[in-house]
Amino acid sequence: MKKARFEEKKQEIWGLIREESYHPMTFSEILDILGWNEKDELLLKRILDELEQEGKIVRTKRGRYGLAEEMNLFVGVLEVNPRGFGFLVPDNPNIPDIYISAENMNGAMHGDRVLVKALSLPVEGKRIEGYVERILKRGITKVVGRYEDSKNFGFVIPDDQRITYDIYIPKSGKNKAKTGQKVVVEITRYPEKRRNPEGRIIEILGYENAKGVDILSIIKKYELEEEFPKEVLKEVENIPDVVLEEEIEGRVDLRDWTIFTIDGEDAKDFDDAVSIKKLPNGNYLLGVHIADVSHYVKPNTHLDREAFRRGTSVYLVDRVIPMLPFKLSNGICSLNPNVDRLTFSVLMEIDKNGNVVKHDIFESVIRSKERMTYTNVTKILKEEDKDLLKRYEHIREDLELMRELALILREKRMKRGALDFDFDETKVILDKNGRPIDIRRYELTISNKIIEEFMLICNETVANHFFWLNVPFLYRVHEEPDIEKIYQFAEFIYNMGYVLKGISNKIHPKALQAILEQSRGTPEERVIHTLCLRSLKKARYCEENLGHFGLSTDYYCHFTSPIRRYPDLVIHRIMKDVLKGKMTEKKAERLRRKMPEIAKWTSQREQIAEEAERETVELKKVEFMTDKIGQVFEGIISNVTPFGFFVELENTIEGLVRVSSLEDDYYVFNEKTYQLIGEKSKKVYKIGDKVKVRVISANIALRQIEFTIV
Repeated sequence: MKKARFEEKKQEIWGLIREESYHPMTFSEILDILGWNEKDELLLKRILDELEQEGKIVRTKRGRYGLAEEMNLFVGVLEVNPRGFGFLVPDNPNIPDIYISAENMNGAMHGDRVLVKALSLPVEGKRIEGYVERILKRGITKVVGRYEDSKNFGFVIPDDQRITYDIYIPKSGKNKAKTGQKVVVEITRYPEKRRNPEGRIIEILGYENAKGVDILSIIKKYELEEEFPKEVLKEVENIPDVVLEEEIEGRVDLRDWTIFTIDGEDAKDFDDAVSIKKLPNGNYLLGVHIADVSHYVKPNTHLDREAFRRGTSVYLVDRVIPMLPFKLSNGICSLNPNVDRLTFSVLMEIDKNGNVVKHDIFESVIRSKERMTYTNVTKILKEEDKDLLKRYEHIREDLELMRELALILREKRMKRGALDFDFDETKVILDKNGRPIDIRRYELTISNKIIEEFMLICNETVANHFFWLNVPFLYRVHEEPDIEKIYQFAEFIYNMGYVLKGISNKIHPKALQAILEQSRGTPEERVIHTLCLRSLKKARYCEENLGHFGLSTDYYCHFTSPIRRYPDLVIHRIMKDVLKGKMTEKKAERLRRKMPEIAKWTSQREQIAEEAERETVELKKVEFMTDKIGQVFEGIISNVTPFGFFVELENTIEGLVRVSSLEDDYYVFNEKTYQLIGEKSKKVYKIGDKVKVRVISANIALRQIEFTIV
């Protein structure tokens, strides 16, 4: 049977089961009510099995099919805490996370797709508890860890602490691994009551302290692929290294315009270039020119399928794992200076209040005049560096205009309530052996803000334009937060002297913005910004336009980075089809069906990339401190918990001072004020306090640094 007909019939049955009048029915009752005959029995069985496997419906012991949620059953992905308990993150965004104790896991592991039975009803202030009723799909098939050998068997201790079992390796599955080596294990049997999972070693990465094994372990853990398949590289061979004359036909020629890129010092792929002019009416003409990757990566090719599978480039601490092969990402698609490049241009006329009064979107060809860095642009605009001013005299006026416009756009965003979190990034400097020799705080400057504002306004303009054309599209959405989480945040900051105004059954981002602004520059700034961010939902890709809460805008998408993000490439293709009149009804319908899958997959790939990137930075931070045991540093208390407090050093490295190490008194945690208070001395440790600490341990395996107070 053709897939389209199967999907059509599946939707018919799913529609029936969701009807208000529906009550749990047997197989034959459903067959009757649909009016299907006996020869359709096999089809119905396949559809009901698939819906059950997806966790949408449940077959009761009496053979009746009902809606899972109506039976207090919820489907989603399990997130396990290293201490054994976990949370179901339901597919339905309106259902809060469900707490699952270690005893109620029923053999489920971190990352599994499961069906959970709610054991309690939602009560204000109390979380829902649940029990894993059924494992629908295993999330983890391979595990990276440290091998320990014994005479007749071995076991692997997983690197990921969320996998709370050691993995038993029978003699036949050892593959000559030796104690202390990092290995990749394929799980052959999943855990059961009182029985650990079992596996076989499929790859030996090397001894855990050997050069490069630490990052390689993280790459394998997240199943990231550094090499591209042969068939992809073969396709890429046929792509020219230069722009051909016939490829320019029909494009707007902007090669004489003053267009340039602004990126970080170590950037290799340049997605975006910018241009600016002041118009006679006083408005600004901002040009954002994006690499036309869709010209080279055609749908349904090996190259396209591999790009979709990867979903995004991954920027690890010592390397980039690109979405596209080097020849594209650093070559023909990269907007390198003084060479012709095919682009998609968005020209926006912007008035003195930051409003886009006119815009135009078209295919173009450009020749970037300069490869500017954030550092040099900041030195020109802020420090007025004489040598750089002389070197870049021809674009100085453009840079000053860009600063002027960026500040206008930023002010407009702030007025409407956009949230601006102040988190400095960490810059890790490695030697040739991959060892960290310096960790620095990387501050965002005016040059970063110019590019950020220009990309934001461009993405907004594109999303707005295509929303009103009513074509299939991929939006970047950020839904309104759960009000319960906002109440918890409000209670926390109230104890610090901040009042969150305007909460009812929803909140406007302006109210949160006011708190972020109030706390800026205070000792508690970091913890307030962190907890505010945690109280919000995660931004994601979606086929529906649900608006962007954090940016306080009704329209937003990702269009500006097609070299490193698959959703941007999807949008470029849609835009091209629309602009060239090729978006037929048939094509639009086909795209509408595909968009939910693309949105879900690329959101997942983005999350995996973020986790891998974060883990490599945390690893190098701990490694950096391993030879500093006994040394004393100054830091600021960044968070206080019942078991101790975290201290952040000037270079962003954070460590824990355990309450058990405070030997001068017995300290009690005040959960309202987030303070540790000495019972006798009344000495207080609170967020924002400056303290001197001594490094007592740096555990690379656990990614933990511990301090004591000096």
